Amino acid sequence: MAKGYWVSAYRTISDPAKLAAYNKLAGPAVRAGGGRTLARGGRAVAHDAGIAERTVLVEFDTFEQAVAAHESAAYQEALVALSDGVERDFRIIEGID
Repeated sequence: MAKGYWVSAYRTISDPAKLAAYNKLAGPAVRAGGGRTLARGGRAVAHDAGIAERTVLVEFDTFEQAVAAHESAAYQEALVALSDGVERDFRIIEGID
């Protein structure tokens, strides 16, 4: 079964306090949903239309698990805390076997 991934590419961080509040809630929500953070922040080189801002990669055992974790009440609470504190491109993608 193919794994699932959350890929978050942040374009701007306008409110670091909201991002910190989100991080405090999102980490436990991701772990409860079976996710493992593979990359968070750190060095990045952007190409084409990319922006070298914060990037996060989270792995789940299945695509369905990744979708369910995003829909969970705990993660939705984290999104409320984040609100308009960032602009990001968030995707859930299916891996290759």
